Amino acid sequence: MLALSFRNREDKEADITEKRTLGKTGGKNLFREMAEGLVTAIVVALLLKTFIIQAFRIPSGSMIPTLDVGDQILVAKLAYGIRDPFGDHYWIHFSGPRRGDVVVFRYPKDESKDFIKRVIGLPGDHIQVRGKKVFVNGTPLSENYVQYLQPFVTDEPTRDVMKEVVVPAGSYFVMGDNRDDSYDSRYWGFVRENKILGKAEIIYWSWNNVSHRVRFSRIGRKIR
Repeated sequence: MLALSFRNREDKEADITEKRTLGKTGGKNLFREMAEGLVTAIVVALLLKTFIIQAFRIPSGSMIPTLDVGDQILVAKLAYGIRDPFGDHYWIHFSGPRRGDVVVFRYPKDESKDFIKRVIGLPGDHIQVRGKKVFVNGTPLSENYVQYLQPFVTDEPTRDVMKEVVVPAGSYFVMGDNRDDSYDSRYWGFVRENKILGKAEIIYWSWNNVSHRVRFSRIGRKIR
């Protein structure tokens, strides 16, 4: 009986020890699974950001009314091809931007900054501004997305009047929709295609910095 009692106690102790061991092993497995899941999520997020889609926030009003301050947008990085993430060339090039596309690009004067504007002139186009009106190859451009806040003045030669320029090969002429308050190709020139990061597609969030409220009416709006 005494031996049996000891065996029962040993069995119980063994059960407790085994459960503790299982508990430790299970904890390690759980921690490893969580770590692997976190690493996988980070890798997927980096791949998405690098090759497929990237989120940006609009900090200025140069694209009003299409994009307002506080809008957060998704940019399709595969819109024009698959880019080398460490360089400025395309591994696979689909097509160039079209006139009217809203694109994000590296600012030519300081490539650490990203700008967003609308494509107005394609390679080879003749672009001119007369009395605020944009002419492409001698024809007035129809622009139902443009906002003008100030009257035409003759002493604004860059903003309201611009001599004809020819867009070089592999480059684009871009302008903001808030035409009187946009620092764009009228002032600093053309954007090389290999500096374009992608095409703006949709507003996924919008926050009014003045009223501190969500602008629900803008969420989900496609960028055209």
